[in-house]
Amino acid sequence: MDLLVLNNTKVLPARLFGYKQGSGGKVELLLLEEKSTGRWDALLRSGSRRPDPGQVLCFPEKDAIEAAHGSVPLTAVVLETGERGRAVVELTSVEPLLMVIDRIGYPPLPPYIDREQGRATEQDQQDYQTMYARHTGAVAAPTAGLHFTPEVFRALEAKGVGRTEITLHTGIGTFRPVVAEEVADHRMDEERFTVTPEAGEAILHARQAGGRIVAVGSTSVRTLETVADDQGVIHPGEGRSGLFITPPYTFKAVDAMITNLHLPKSTLLMMVCALAGYDLVMEAYRQAVQEKYRFFSYGDCMLIL
Repeated sequence: MDLLVLNNTKVLPARLFGYKQGSGGKVELLLLEEKSTGRWDALLRSGSRRPDPGQVLCFPEKDAIEAAHGSVPLTAVVLETGERGRAVVELTSVEPLLMVIDRIGYPPLPPYIDREQGRATEQDQQDYQTMYARHTGAVAAPTAGLHFTPEVFRALEAKGVGRTEITLHTGIGTFRPVVAEEVADHRMDEERFTVTPEAGEAILHARQAGGRIVAVGSTSVRTLETVADDQGVIHPGEGRSGLFITPPYTFKAVDAMITNLHLPKSTLLMMVCALAGYDLVMEAYRQAVQEKYRFFSYGDCMLIL
């Protein structure tokens, strides 16, 4: 029996629009990861001068963003600033933090999805999640999973295909292009993962039954390859993965993969080439371009066996 391995991370509506306390200048904050209680790594953008450490940022309810007044359920103090918009902020909220973020935040859609003032719609908040998203923490959807529906799952079950779930909270590093002259010099941003004992058992049983392990998306591939030993045995647990898979690479845990069509110079395309071979992948992409397949997050996908 073949086994699908799905990434059940849920996208946090981590894009916050607000203003600087005092001047009222507009700011945009993209939360990346909570490092300790209330302290977050983030990307910070300002319409004017970039806020200095110590600046207080105010994030109102959605219907009060333009007015820069009214109730402020969330504030952020800038603690540190870094390169390429990076910042560390400390958040304070009048209600439980994730509840407030869920109410006033927007899912961080990729920039090629055109929305007025960059703000996702209510429909986007539904569309930019997999149907099995459970554990909040991603800033980007594991988009290979967007192709699945209850009907598809029922059809696969009827054919004896099982499924299990792991978690990798997708960060911006997954989609960061490779700009280093030497591929080996590129460094992946680490992302948090969890592989439960139940998932490990399901993978072991599928292997023992002669089934294939089919990873849904690059995030599932990276997680499984991180926790597998040289014999392909999965070691459940929690941790962080910065694994960068490029050709040549010997896969230890994954036999097949479902993935979207990716951009040139992306780490995702390099992973696909490592699994399927460069020449075969380039031929598939030539056909995809010729037939006008859709790329990007809501695009088409391929099954690599």
